[in-house]
Amino acid sequence: MQILLNDHIDEMSEAQVMQLIHSLPDWRREKALRFKHLAGRRECAVAYRLLQQGLREYYGITEPPHFIIGQHDKPTLQEHPSIHFNLSHCRTAVLCALSSQPIGVDIERRREGKEALVRHTMNEAEQQLIQSSQDPDMMFTRLWTAKEAVVKLTGEGLACNIPDILTDAAAQGIIVTSTINDEKGYAYSIAEYKTAP
Repeated sequence: MQILLNDHIDEMSEAQVMQLIHSLPDWRREKALRFKHLAGRRECAVAYRLLQQGLREYYGITEPPHFIIGQHDKPTLQEHPSIHFNLSHCRTAVLCALSSQPIGVDIERRREGKEALVRHTMNEAEQQLIQSSQDPDMMFTRLWTAKEAVVKLTGEGLACNIPDILTDAAAQGIIVTSTINDEKGYAYSIAEYKTAP
């Protein structure tokens, strides 16, 4: 598994973002330009560029990747179906993971864990973990990214039993690793199967 992270995208000027967008393949440029705000355009463009960088550095692939959108809107690489990837982004960072097996990732800026939201999305043990944390909002964010990463791995969507996603994932042999960057105010998680499904 290879992980690429760019956590300073908010430092890009509008001119730099537009220059990057105009260097993308037509289909990805059109997708980026459909975003109304600069932040969305930036995240879309940087995510694609990070994927290109990872494919070049780790697999020697230099041609621009093309996606096939599969079941549950999960993209795969048209020319390289044996390479699995997943992208996630927030306003200040983009995360890309590449692997020989299915993978799911999620990155989020620190998010307020409002009581009603915590009760709706977390099981009892997770609620206690959040309440006892020195930084409850960051703990909520970490757990939320873990759940999102699992959902992106399995492709099931959030229609499943949200509070028990991580418990169910562990029972299915899914490993989730999470990282918190307190200085930059974000957390991210990576979900993968212990063995290929």
